[in-house]
Amino acid sequence: MSADLQFTVEPDTQPASDDQRAQILANPGFGQYFTDHMAIATWTAEKGWHDARITAFGPLELSPATSVFHYAQTIFEGMKAYRHPDDSIHLFRPEANAVRFQRSAHRLALPELPTAAFLDSLHKLVEIDKAWVPGGGETSLYLRPFMFGSDPFLGVRPSAQVTYCVIASPAGSYFANGVKPVRIWLSEEYTRAAPGGTGAAKTGGNYASSLLAQAEAIEQGCDQVAFLDAVEKKWVEELGGMNLYFVLDDNSVVTPELSGTILEGVTRDSILKLVTDLGYTVTERKISVDEWRAGAESGKVREVFACGTAAVVTPVASLKWKDGETRIGDGDGGPVTAAVRTALLDVQYGRAADPHGWMTRIA
Repeated sequence: MSADLQFTVEPDTQPASDDQRAQILANPGFGQYFTDHMAIATWTAEKGWHDARITAFGPLELSPATSVFHYAQTIFEGMKAYRHPDDSIHLFRPEANAVRFQRSAHRLALPELPTAAFLDSLHKLVEIDKAWVPGGGETSLYLRPFMFGSDPFLGVRPSAQVTYCVIASPAGSYFANGVKPVRIWLSEEYTRAAPGGTGAAKTGGNYASSLLAQAEAIEQGCDQVAFLDAVEKKWVEELGGMNLYFVLDDNSVVTPELSGTILEGVTRDSILKLVTDLGYTVTERKISVDEWRAGAESGKVREVFACGTAAVVTPVASLKWKDGETRIGDGDGGPVTAAVRTALLDVQYGRAADPHGWMTRIA
């Protein structure tokens, strides 16, 4: 059944009331509340993908022996649905998320979900829960597709049963008080990923391994942590959950090249195109932490920004390490960062033309 998998719709018989939903949408925060429905499907070695449906949001009943609890065989995606000025609802590059989901599944020895089925689950979930898509400002409906080994067994092998699920959460602006430049802590003890590992996959373990370093960053008065490569510990890779871009004094833009240890962000890839649209030269190459530090000191590195689905584009104020700290420019971001952020948001929210065909209308 995998080839023509489609999701049937089973409406929730007890959805949130209009008043309950309105109260939540007035101040949704991020990842705190969830819509009435979720998508779910099952894969088994015998039957392939089957039992795909949109159903009421609720708990999953799992055995304590469920394999994901013991062997971390799990992947996920993060994406958003946006309400446009004409009240239509759109997804941003969902096909790119579908392809990355398949790459992650392959790396974690999970079955690949066909692109058509992935998109069908998103379309039908957003359609039935369209009232949950907020409007105004930088609000959106955050979508979290995920997949995990759900076979109840103990033993190191790929799970013979897998569950796919999508949940949705109304999201306010990631920055409640406006975009604020962030301080970055350089992790010199911990690494995020190693060659041959799972760095290019969007898997839970990568984020779990970043949490201690992130806690260290908070202790140091910083907002985020930056990781270096695991071999030479000199090449800048990414933050705990975002990719990095550097703006140089010749108006060129640089981002660390994909090496198998860096997550290929959909926002990262989109910015590669937007920077070119804005008239800047962009290069994917290795950039060392020494180049970052020396460039910030000399002014050769004029701006640094991080990017990802949740925070979109975030200016970097400074880089701190155990022996010092250097400010980036004036510490308040810069014109290229601001232009890139505006260009991306204008496309996502329907305020500008979509020359790359990134937006998919849902409702």
